Amino acid sequence: MHPTQVLFPGTLQPVSLPVCDHYAGSEKLMRKSIALQQELGPVFDITLDCEDGASAGNEAAHAQLVASLISSSQANRYNRIGARVHDMTSAYFEADIRAICQPACTPNLAYLMLPKPNGIADVRRAIDILAHHTRDKGLRMAPLHVLIETHGALHDVHQIAALAEVESLSFGVMDFVSSHYGAIPGAAMRSPGQFDHPLVRRAKLEISAACHAHGKVPSHNVTTEIRDTSVVADDAVRAALEFGYTRMWSIHPDQIGPIVRSLLPGASEVTLAAEILLRANQVQWGPLEHQGILHDRASYRYYWSILQRAHASGATLPSSVGDWFAAHSPTSTNLQH
Repeated sequence: MHPTQVLFPGTLQPVSLPVCDHYAGSEKLMRKSIALQQELGPVFDITLDCEDGASAGNEAAHAQLVASLISSSQANRYNRIGARVHDMTSAYFEADIRAICQPACTPNLAYLMLPKPNGIADVRRAIDILAHHTRDKGLRMAPLHVLIETHGALHDVHQIAALAEVESLSFGVMDFVSSHYGAIPGAAMRSPGQFDHPLVRRAKLEISAACHAHGKVPSHNVTTEIRDTSVVADDAVRAALEFGYTRMWSIHPDQIGPIVRSLLPGASEVTLAAEILLRANQVQWGPLEHQGILHDRASYRYYWSILQRAHASGATLPSSVGDWFAAHSPTSTNLQH
């Protein structure tokens, strides 16, 4: 039996996504990011930005450009390109959706990122608008990613994570800190303050906990340091080990490698996971002892998540577990470990 049949009977398997989400707002940076993804493989997602990362004054043409890149099979080779639309208070919000969710784009659109919702009501309204332009017209409706950066969204974070249409929540640290009007110091927008200030720590933990409670992917905020890649790597490690984040934003191509190397499971952990799960399969998923440690279905779920996360980011898996992923194997990358 396939591991998902045994380990998640009657329930949805948790979402698994590439560990890095790279943002690009100008045409030059979009095309550069796409070229890098084609070179490395689907080790990272690309979010084409119609909001904060894009220039003002050319919104309609910009949305059309985003749509053309997503719909291009030559550019969007792996179907791992999404888009961030304007927030719901903007006059361009629905226009973005109308442009990006046209029939040529919807089969290839990885997701839409919704910024600045003020709570569950905003997210539900966004889903209704998205459904009106897609599902109600017989088109595929892309998953929704939600940016948690307001007090209201953080208050409703568990309800937002529970929505079936939502597959990932991201933390917007800069807008969140700014929304406290000086009560949180600016140093909390970057390290080490972003990990140490109690209100920011609380927000990160609430988002991560909500995601894991509902099988969704928590995505960590950006690192504004773009020259010292060791800072990026350290932030990714702390986000993963201390806060449970399994994905992180990138805002510069040089950040992609450190994030991937920090968040992808290590080669030894992937090998161990494969060994344990293959032995579990041989004993019909009953308890077993491996290297002096007892394992059962509780730990099998953990090791399955390790393989899933590695696979989602294009890491090379042991050939012995290849059949479990044969239906949708991404091209492997040279940034694995």
